[in-house]
Amino acid sequence: MQLLLLSNSAAPGRGYLEHAREEIASALDGARRLVFVPYALADHDGYTAQVASALEPLGVEVTGAHTADDPAELVRGAQAVFVGGGNSFRLLKALHERDLVRSIRERVAAGAVYMGSSAGTNMACPTLRTTNDMPIVQPPTFEALGLLPFQINPHYLDAKPDTAHMGESRAQRLEQFLEENDVPVVGLREGTWLRRDADRLTLGGIDAGAILFRRGEDPAELRPGADLSALLREEPRFDSAVG
Repeated sequence: MQLLLLSNSAAPGRGYLEHAREEIASALDGARRLVFVPYALADHDGYTAQVASALEPLGVEVTGAHTADDPAELVRGAQAVFVGGGNSFRLLKALHERDLVRSIRERVAAGAVYMGSSAGTNMACPTLRTTNDMPIVQPPTFEALGLLPFQINPHYLDAKPDTAHMGESRAQRLEQFLEENDVPVVGLREGTWLRRDADRLTLGGIDAGAILFRRGEDPAELRPGADLSALLREEPRFDSAVG
């Protein structure tokens, strides 16, 4: 299984996907036909055009899943699938409605590269439960693609003591998740990503790195280059409240 899971698709002062272009080229490994899944945003044509422009320097031909009468059938012939960011609830609802959960799982298991950014990275997890997004629509289930046996929190933000914000920090919200679910969570800071190559999982990106949350343990800082392959052997336990 080949996965590239980006925390974000845009970086300050850089073009769309530009900060990760070399990693994307490496992950695609010669794949030239990519199906883009644009359902996390409302403007499917505009979103697909943005992705096509970003990947054109790599010689990649991009087709929007929304342009096919049967998006699931289009995915079944893809060399690579890229699920873009936006609203995770809207995205997951669309994936289930179009039979894309099953078709993406099967195609990636058969060897196609899966790329995700933000909401698309959320989709690689077993469930939607560690998204940051507002539930603007209601998916039929929170079950996602399950390409990994653990959870990810993209766009992870560290608490700032001097902020006027009085709500929970991101870390507090993830600790609340762990009170109800015994499942590791990787908080991906901006500019970072996870790369899976078969049974090997590594953290890439900028020096900010990531942070790993586990039930009953202090959060652990992760540096770029960290080997996280052990997470691929996790057995997630959802709805297993503490005490």
